[in-house]
Amino acid sequence: MPGTATKTQPVKACVFDAYGTLFDVHAPAQALASELGERGGAISAQWRAKQLEYTWLRSLMGRYADFAQVTADALDVVLEANGLGGSPVRERLLSLYTSLAAYPDAVACLEAVKAAGARTGILSNGSPSMLAAAVASAKLGLLLDYILSVDTARIYKPSPEVYKLAPNAFGVEPGQIAFVSANGWDCAGAAASGFRVIHVNRFNQAEERLGSAPEARAANLTEAAEAVKRMLY
Repeated sequence: MPGTATKTQPVKACVFDAYGTLFDVHAPAQALASELGERGGAISAQWRAKQLEYTWLRSLMGRYADFAQVTADALDVVLEANGLGGSPVRERLLSLYTSLAAYPDAVACLEAVKAAGARTGILSNGSPSMLAAAVASAKLGLLLDYILSVDTARIYKPSPEVYKLAPNAFGVEPGQIAFVSANGWDCAGAAASGFRVIHVNRFNQAEERLGSAPEARAANLTEAAEAVKRMLY
């Protein structure tokens, strides 16, 4: 793997987290709001939290299962806790999760970054099939040079083994990669691995205390694109 570059070097590639950054993880519950009722928002938030919790626990346990299984397992726990175990809404939520909507600013952001001269990619917890389906559904394929899944490393973010996938794929130093994520813990992991990190704070998260911080912060992907462009020169 390439060694660590200094942060004074211009970036040559921009890598995006997928879920919560490019794709709206709460869209499935919103689409079924009439069926989930007033609990929909809470169920969606609990599902996302349990999904992430299971990625971290499986990584610590050394018991990798792909993101599709983790996502389904997390949903089962949450539905049961909310008295919806065995409900037909389960299959509909999982089906919707395979074709998540991209955030409205995603396409313009990717177009701007590519037009500025950077190669682009996704580095995600998602399984290859899940990512392929989401990218196709959102029509982002022509705007991405690489779609990188943790499935290759068989461990989840924020393991350093995951972040190595990006410099290895692009053939550049970690410090020549701009990494964009809406997840503070993901930003911390990427910064610890030497990336130049931009936190898109969609969810008004408090600053993480994990010993590494993003270089730049943005309210949305439009602002993130401007931050990436400044890092190119």
